[in-house]
Amino acid sequence: MFDFKEFLEEKKKNNLFRILRSANFRREGKIYFRNKEYFDFSSNDYLGLADHPKLKEASKRAAEEFGTGASASRLLSGSLEIHHQLEDKIASFKGKESALVFNSGYQANIGIISSLFTKGDVIFSDRLNHASIVDGILLSGAKFFRFQHNDLNYLECLLKKERGKFKNCLIITETIFSMDGDRPFLKQMVELKEKYGCQMMVDEAHATGIFGKNGSGVVEEEGLTNKVELIIGTFGKALGSFGAYLACSKNITEYLINTCRSFIYSTALPPSIISANITGLELIKEEPFRRKILLENAGYFRDEIKKIGFDTRGSSQIIPLILGEISKTVKFSNELQDNGYWVLPIRPPTVPAGESRLRFSLTYYHSKEILQKLIENIRELCLSS
Repeated sequence: MFDFKEFLEEKKKNNLFRILRSANFRREGKIYFRNKEYFDFSSNDYLGLADHPKLKEASKRAAEEFGTGASASRLLSGSLEIHHQLEDKIASFKGKESALVFNSGYQANIGIISSLFTKGDVIFSDRLNHASIVDGILLSGAKFFRFQHNDLNYLECLLKKERGKFKNCLIITETIFSMDGDRPFLKQMVELKEKYGCQMMVDEAHATGIFGKNGSGVVEEEGLTNKVELIIGTFGKALGSFGAYLACSKNITEYLINTCRSFIYSTALPPSIISANITGLELIKEEPFRRKILLENAGYFRDEIKKIGFDTRGSSQIIPLILGEISKTVKFSNELQDNGYWVLPIRPPTVPAGESRLRFSLTYYHSKEILQKLIENIRELCLSS
């Protein structure tokens, strides 16, 4: 039998042991543990919509009208009109012909990739893509290659060597990477996709609601909507609710309804969640000031962190402070928590060995005044260590 105790002791020894912490509640950019208040830099509620009164009211109304659960899968009796309304709005929002709602980003990625690609096909995936993408590729049975992060020369070398050996080909990237906060060279990647006869899939989980003229994401911002076949994203981050979606052609959604196991064999999302998702999409259009303020403050914080001398990356609301050593990262996290900032250490295997970091996930509620105080605290901790 597997020695669980030895495994856990080894994790503890190497500062890699993880636990679940029970928060009292979270509200307006703050989180409370044991009734102590912290500024929360671990949340993906980028636009501060999770506590928005309109989302709460929409969820409440739907629960009163439809009950608390969908009570069946979409292919049985769980596909209510409100689910289809959300999918129509997503398709319009993303500039695609059709859309399909999934219960989570993880279920979307593993189901879509494993349904659309199989043995005899090939997939090229950025090395820093999310674990759900990797798992979906493994389930598909397709041959796959991981190219060095954002390295187009590396990708093209692989395409030249391998593309011709396989029937169908997919290139996958995120548009905002969750641990580095950076973005791909998407236009050049699309050019490679077309040059080598591939399809393209992008995961906009951390970009939806924040980038683009209408808040649709990086694909919209770069004018590539008609050139990217599969656009995935979530409702559980900037949109303030829960669930995920795929925006694509009608033929693809109809195919997935008939083949995608993670869609077919899951109970549909509750109407209260679906209603909140619809309202979240409406708020992206009604309150664009949220994403404008967020990105302005994120740019300010990143610049100030660099001035102190820290290694950081990206151009989004996700700002990594890369410290390298695990023990140093854990210590710095604890010190910031002592000063009232909830920012957690990110360690291998989530990030590569030697790149442990603090991941500052900024939200609309993190004003410049809060960030100025945080920067001063970081500077003081550096001087005292």
